[in-house]
Amino acid sequence: MNSRQRRGVILLLVSVLCAAGAFAGVLSVIHDANSKVGPEVTAYRVNRDIRPNTELSADQFSRTSMPKRWLSDNAVTDLSAIRGKVAVTQLTKGSLLQSDMIAQRPELRPGQQEIAIMIDASTGVAGKIQRGSSVNIFATFAAAKQGDTPQSKIIVAGAEVLDVGKLTPLDPGRDDRNKSTEAVPITFALGTLDAQRVAYAESFAQHVRLALVAPGSDPSVPPGDRTYRLEKDQ
Repeated sequence: MNSRQRRGVILLLVSVLCAAGAFAGVLSVIHDANSKVGPEVTAYRVNRDIRPNTELSADQFSRTSMPKRWLSDNAVTDLSAIRGKVAVTQLTKGSLLQSDMIAQRPELRPGQQEIAIMIDASTGVAGKIQRGSSVNIFATFAAAKQGDTPQSKIIVAGAEVLDVGKLTPLDPGRDDRNKSTEAVPITFALGTLDAQRVAYAESFAQHVRLALVAPGSDPSVPPGDRTYRLEKDQ
């Protein structure tokens, strides 16, 4: 073998060693990337905005795959977790679904019963009071006899809302032209006495209104503040 051939063999060996080194480097990079990213798992993204206390269903979410190490511990990886659940807060399109975003749908407790009444849409309840909300129920009554004054009463404090229906058109009579032409059916979970108070107010009060109680606040009302007459401000 002459010198030229020897140089050729040496260059060939060097090229093979460089190629082997480069290949090993690529494998090392891939292995390092895999070790950092890890295996992928299924997660779910919100595919449209969902309002608080809305009942959840599978068509509201889209499946995606992500590295497991990038997901938080409370990420939902099985969509069966939403069965019978509602949104706790506003769910924004594109956000990853997590277990602290959902909660069990409110249900009746022992001693409670459902009662539904129509609430005047002009009170502003539409879109603000949702399933799971806590509300105070107000009723205003006309003067019972001559010389008396009208009064407003809180008939139930901290009533739990089980469901909010759709805006419903009404057909007021000729004597009710000043009343709203739309109402919202609201279903409450109440004890027997509070349910009777609500039924009485719906039948005999001039108006029944709801006041949303701020989350985490005490809905109780002192007895002296449950009834209001105009004389209190005079």
